[in-house]
Amino acid sequence: MGKIAVKARYHKEPRKLDDDLRLTPQVLGTGLNGNVLLAVSKSMPTQKYAVKSLKLQGRPEEHTQRLLREMEIFLSLDHPRIARLHEVYESKHRLDLVMEYMEGGELFDRIANKKGVFPEEDAAMAIWQMLLAISYIHAKGIVHRDIKLENWLYARKDGNLLKLIDFGFSRQCDPNKKMGLACGTLSYMAPEVFHHSYTSKCDMWSLGVTAFSLLMGYMPFKGSAQQQARDIEQGKYILRPEKWDQLSVPAQDFLKSLLQVDQKERLTAQAALQHPWIATMIKEQPGIDDSVVDALREFGQASIFRRCCMAMMAWNLSYDERHEVSAYFTALDAAKDGHITRVELQAALQDRYHVDEDEVEQILDAMDSNGDEEIHYSDFLAAMVSTKIVMHDETLKATFQKFDTDRTGCITEKNLREVLGDKFNGVRVNTLMMDLSLSKHNQMSYREFEAYLRSRPLTPPSSFKLTKVKPRTRQRWLQCLAWCSV
Repeated sequence: MGKIAVKARYHKEPRKLDDDLRLTPQVLGTGLNGNVLLAVSKSMPTQKYAVKSLKLQGRPEEHTQRLLREMEIFLSLDHPRIARLHEVYESKHRLDLVMEYMEGGELFDRIANKKGVFPEEDAAMAIWQMLLAISYIHAKGIVHRDIKLENWLYARKDGNLLKLIDFGFSRQCDPNKKMGLACGTLSYMAPEVFHHSYTSKCDMWSLGVTAFSLLMGYMPFKGSAQQQARDIEQGKYILRPEKWDQLSVPAQDFLKSLLQVDQKERLTAQAALQHPWIATMIKEQPGIDDSVVDALREFGQASIFRRCCMAMMAWNLSYDERHEVSAYFTALDAAKDGHITRVELQAALQDRYHVDEDEVEQILDAMDSNGDEEIHYSDFLAAMVSTKIVMHDETLKATFQKFDTDRTGCITEKNLREVLGDKFNGVRVNTLMMDLSLSKHNQMSYREFEAYLRSRPLTPPSSFKLTKVKPRTRQRWLQCLAWCSV
């Protein structure tokens, strides 16, 4: 995913959680590792986060190292339908995970509030969003292994945007090898999990159970643990005719296609997205517009250091700012696998907007932050900053502080090297700021940073006095300042 996506958001001592966030006593949830607490950003008071702490003390070294590797994987998850892991703080005794605050609550609670009645169209929209998230993680070789109603949260109380959470049981796996550890939640487990030989298709069975619950209003497997396990292995789910007969035939077929005991016969996430029921129920998503194309073109022509700053800013955007443009990303992602390829970008820009091949290449190269020939969600967000997304003062300050790692009030070459490594987009860090007119060599103050990103001349500070110059000179200065502010 590149340095900014992972290294810049993983902090070790002396950098601590308290440097950036204020923990509140409000408990958002409770898990195996204790309470999840609400936290507020010190630099952006309107930004709220959910913080979970994992103890490192007492863990075997092998377990600790595996956990740290997993954190790197989870930091790289970058999709509009997956709750973000924003930051990780590592200290001697614990890991503090700063996660996206999902104020809308669990899908499970939303169903309960509707007394189990979830209209087929609403259920299809929810399941479509789930499929986008699962298709993405499967494309990255990650298996969740605990897909269930409780692990889908709504971003907002008054909205319908769902996101996947809790990757505690997930793992990265070789598609040619089967997993053996039986884990997850019993009533959602796939039959093959009981036999300790399964693939990523186990997530699709669990999605089938989730979809069944949404559409039918009850769980497909009930009873004691032994009875549930027996019924799951036989694919013997509970069918109530008065509920089943109310479903459309495509919806019935969709459920049957997921709750297949033979995992070879079960739909993949990609195939499920193309199922007639999903294709019919989900209205065509809006395409990109002129302003999106203009933003992509402008980003393609931007300097490397500006793109670097925008890439960092993309990880500091609020939910509302991301949500404003996320539908455009999904529209460009024709395969719905969570990233935009060269072919997809070229098709979108050439067919309707007649952007020539060389410019498409320039845009792709600018947005491809880690050189994998793909545009990820945050790459897209970076391109939208300053054109489709307003650069608020809070966002600028938070982004500046990400680079100002030692809190000196200036961004130095040393800071950039700590965040980016030796290079960014193939350019050595020591040359990134060379073309900028800085007051001090290779050192950028916040005022210079703000003026640079807002593309405006650097004005004198508010304390600057013009009283000790000749009246004519003073008048010219004021005229110049007035012109610069237009």
